[in-house]
Amino acid sequence: MGHFVAHPLTPERWDDLVEVFGGGEGRGDCGRCWCMWWRLPRKAVGGNAGRGNKALFAARVQDGPPPGLVGYDGDGVPVGWVQVGPRADVPVWNDPGRLTAPLEAGDAADPQIWGISCFVVRAGHRRKGYFAALLDAAVDWARANGARVLDACPVEAQDKRPAPSLYHGIAAPFRARGFAEIARRRPERPLLRLRLEDRKTVR
Repeated sequence: MGHFVAHPLTPERWDDLVEVFGGGEGRGDCGRCWCMWWRLPRKAVGGNAGRGNKALFAARVQDGPPPGLVGYDGDGVPVGWVQVGPRADVPVWNDPGRLTAPLEAGDAADPQIWGISCFVVRAGHRRKGYFAALLDAAVDWARANGARVLDACPVEAQDKRPAPSLYHGIAAPFRARGFAEIARRRPERPLLRLRLEDRKTVR
């Protein structure tokens, strides 16, 4: 993989995220969703698909704080994205009945309980270690910004799946970094948690 660095998504880095997402509205899952999937009801996301969701997420980035991190290779090329922040920033992720719902209702509003809700590795840069690098960066970012725990609901991948279906992440790298299972509401989707207090990231 070589050198890798991740930076918070600020308005100045918006064009880099657009590159990671493939450039235009409506291209692939990223180009339709624009990270509004966990922020709006499903009908609203579908009705805004493409340009509408892009504008809404651009406004969210403009308002701050950063909703995640953009990853770059050694040449400064944007290669990936991870959405990480307090659970409250992705309200649909907390809806009762969802695989990603918190165990305790109060966790959804606790500013110290964060979640990793989405990954994108840019086409042409996959299977090079960037997913793991984005995960490490997300853990570091959460810890540095006061998170007490970090939740995720990745896929327990048993076969080769198309990259878009893995936007939740893959479970094995989470487990290797100390995430522990706290619930399993579907066989292939464990809800994992990393407790960040007084703990160093496992690389």
